[in-house]
Amino acid sequence: MDMPIVENVTITPKGQIVIPKHICDKLKLSAGEKVYIIPNGDDVIISNKPEHPAIRAMRNLQESMKGKFEEAGLNTEEDIIKLCREVRHEIGREKRGESTV
Repeated sequence: MDMPIVENVTITPKGQIVIPKHICDKLKLSAGEKVYIIPNGDDVIISNKPEHPAIRAMRNLQESMKGKFEEAGLNTEEDIIKLCREVRHEIGREKRGESTV
């Protein structure tokens, strides 16, 4: 039997999904095994490979960004939220043709 190209699953109220048994069997996934959920724009990729290209890219990005937030004085989530608000405000001013200096 051929595996369907698209499989429809439902997200539970707890945010869980069940991978259909025939897919688990085909991919040799077993209960308790880890899979990777990768946001990809408006889509989600589920991979059982730790070196999926998206995961590798995210690890490289994380590695290259190590210490950068602290260097910029962004030590808490509140610091990051404040910076985002400031940048949005500045972009709004630029769009309106106001001086940002």
